[in-house]
Amino acid sequence: MFQSPFKGVIPALVTPFRDGALDEAGFVALVERQIAAGVHGLVPVGTTGETATLSHEEHKRVVELCVETARGRVPVIAGAGSNATAEAIDLARHAKTVGADAVLVVSPYYNRPSQEGIYQHFKAINDAVQIPVLVYNVPSRTGSDMGNEVLERLSRLPNIVGIKDATGDLGRLSHQRVTCGEEWVMLTGDDPNGVGYIAQGGHGCISVTANVAPEACATLYNACLAGDFETARYWQDRLIRLHKALFADASPSPAKFALATLGLCSEDCRLPITPCSETARALVLDGMRDAGVL
Repeated sequence: MFQSPFKGVIPALVTPFRDGALDEAGFVALVERQIAAGVHGLVPVGTTGETATLSHEEHKRVVELCVETARGRVPVIAGAGSNATAEAIDLARHAKTVGADAVLVVSPYYNRPSQEGIYQHFKAINDAVQIPVLVYNVPSRTGSDMGNEVLERLSRLPNIVGIKDATGDLGRLSHQRVTCGEEWVMLTGDDPNGVGYIAQGGHGCISVTANVAPEACATLYNACLAGDFETARYWQDRLIRLHKALFADASPSPAKFALATLGLCSEDCRLPITPCSETARALVLDGMRDAGVL
């Protein structure tokens, strides 16, 4: 039976700022907190890490800090997405050079390429860098969807190993199980459907909620991986309001508010993300209480 190298709960880490600059000490402390809580991997500089507002130098520094701090204790899947193929290749090469275990590459955004263009984008990365690549399909952000046929073609490339699926369509999971092969890694990007995703054969979740409640999320996914869905449902019920509240305003402002409430980092985001609304703050606090972190 295939054992996925990337599984369980893998937080999509926030990138903390202080006085407008990258807060390196704060980021290292957040990584250590996640590992101590028992998470199964780390994703620096994804969407939740505000990668769209980082300079190239900051992006690469965050990956370096994550790899250095993790020290092989959990896999690091470095964000390496871009709407420019050459830029994505550069970021993937850097991730490999500094020792990341894999890269997470979003489908090109804004350009709205054809299905063939999406395929050729990922094939170019596959051909240029010898590192495992997880494709990231999030149509709500990119403006284009990756069809099942493209995923089937990509699964045949040696370095394209799996997907982060943030479509919310659980039916795609079964289709990929049939067409992409037994060793295709399947991670959801939607915290609310994580239990159902694993029940249908998925391997884990790249999670926003784990930033705030890593112990609870690790317990939930350990239960899922062990087939103990009664325990998983208990924790999902405790976390569901937090899952939803963390998207009550533009992400990651609610997550940063939660972390600031816990004294773990500043709630500063970079424009165009602004501090979350009072309504969202109240929802986040309620969710944190349910989850037992406040």
